[in-house]
Amino acid sequence: MLTRLLRSHLDPYRRVLVVLLALQTVQTSAALTLPTINARIIDHGVIPGDVGYIYTWGAIMLAFALVQIVFSAAAVYYGGKVAMSFGRDLRANLFHQVTDFSAREVSSFGAPSLITRITNDVQQVQMLVVMACTMAIAAPITMVVGVIMATRQDVGLSMVLVIAMPVAALVLGLIVSRMVPAFRLMQERIDQINRVLREQITGIRVVRAFVREPHEAQRFAAANAELTETSLRAGRLMSSMFPTVNLLINASSVAVLWLGATRVDAGNIQVGSLVAYLSYLVQILMSVVMATFTISMIPRASVSADRIQEVLDTASSVVPPTDPTRDVITHGALEFRGVGFHYPGAEHAVLSDISFATRPGQTTAIIGSTGAGKSTLVNLILRLFDSTEGHVYVGGVDVRDLDPEVLWSTIGFVPQRPYLFSGTVASNLEFGKPDATEDEMWAALEVAQAADFVRSMPGGLQARIEQGGTNVSGGQRQRLSIARALIRRPDIYVFDDSFSALDLATDARLRAALGPYTKDSAVVVVAQRVSTIATADNIIVLDDGAVIGSGTHDELVRDCPTYAEIVQSQIGEKHAA
Repeated sequence: MLTRLLRSHLDPYRRVLVVLLALQTVQTSAALTLPTINARIIDHGVIPGDVGYIYTWGAIMLAFALVQIVFSAAAVYYGGKVAMSFGRDLRANLFHQVTDFSAREVSSFGAPSLITRITNDVQQVQMLVVMACTMAIAAPITMVVGVIMATRQDVGLSMVLVIAMPVAALVLGLIVSRMVPAFRLMQERIDQINRVLREQITGIRVVRAFVREPHEAQRFAAANAELTETSLRAGRLMSSMFPTVNLLINASSVAVLWLGATRVDAGNIQVGSLVAYLSYLVQILMSVVMATFTISMIPRASVSADRIQEVLDTASSVVPPTDPTRDVITHGALEFRGVGFHYPGAEHAVLSDISFATRPGQTTAIIGSTGAGKSTLVNLILRLFDSTEGHVYVGGVDVRDLDPEVLWSTIGFVPQRPYLFSGTVASNLEFGKPDATEDEMWAALEVAQAADFVRSMPGGLQARIEQGGTNVSGGQRQRLSIARALIRRPDIYVFDDSFSALDLATDARLRAALGPYTKDSAVVVVAQRVSTIATADNIIVLDDGAVIGSGTHDELVRDCPTYAEIVQSQIGEKHAA
């Protein structure tokens, strides 16, 4: 998976990689030439005492050193540029892939895991590319050319290289093979601790309300301890690589000096050649260190690449149409024809044989017990899921054939759990209509019964909204979410239990204001309170995913026992209060 991921995302930078390879080749060749020049200076300049020779070849040596510096700096620049561009492109591809997922794929991976894959996993692969571009490319060149240059100095000392290099490769290979499962487990542990943190931060009020801080602290401590243990295991393996390489370098240097001293004494090799050979040995084994450092990152990068590629290879269960319809036939029309839905592998359908239609100026309400399938029905309208049976029509066009942008621009949606983005009141309203004027914003806020509290906030429309809307109350978040949908003036409004956080008086005022504002649009309301939907043109009662009643409030009270029971229970609660 790692090779596949690198090949696909580095392909646009082939030309830069060729330039990078050329730069690394030049700077490595220059670095490998320096010991040979140094040997000539020692043998023909220092020992005979020829100062002119030392100056001449010293200048040549300085020129080669300058070439090495310039080309090395250029190689690092282009290597860093390729690596950063690779990371940027990969994050962008993951982001677009995830945003194209249906709710099913998002639930399957889990939000914490997806966040980890887009951030931490991409960073691991990106770091490997950085090391490969800046260090690893030079390593094999140094190994091959360095061995040739060292052998030219003295063949008799090459037995040290023949022994040292295979031993280094064998030992490092054993260490790396044990690092792969450790890093795989570490990424899973990171997912786990992200999941725990996300739950605790999101549910901090519930944790405190039920005095569960000690339990949650233990839960976090357990996840933290597991991550720490796994990280220590992987860290020990990684840290053992460099002492091993240093041991090999030092042992090989001692062997070269021991054998070389004997050969110098016998007149088989010059002192300069011995010094050059020792320099080549260090450079060769340092290239092994660079390769080792890069190799040590491969296990974790490989695990991360598997996780990234898993996301990229996962196709959304909601497939965009190949030849999309870019305009609706009947504005404000919504129809379900024999719609059913069940999750893969599930024994029972979530929805079965749902049929109803609504037109502009009509309000259709959906009511039912918890788990009846109300939210799933709403998700089918938005095409967050695709129905497994039947058809859903928006504007007279099957949602499977409608261009997604057209579908979403046709619908104004207010979710069950309102969510506001960090920014201002105005920037949140602009999600509904980017070019909205201040007059349009205030008009939508007036209908949503949010204008008064927005005016009282410092800055009005420019008042600060924290991420998730945590600096406003639940009812205020809900009303701002409603205003965000209203400002779009879509053909169809979908309110998914969007009035639950409002008191009865505010609910009544909002519904009264909605009538004139939405008179040219179809309205679908999912609600738990009968008072919210009593005036709807058509009320659909769901039970266990099936329609068990449909009609006006009075008709259902008379003909649908389940609806009558809901009405009676809520009236009873009201009287009890």
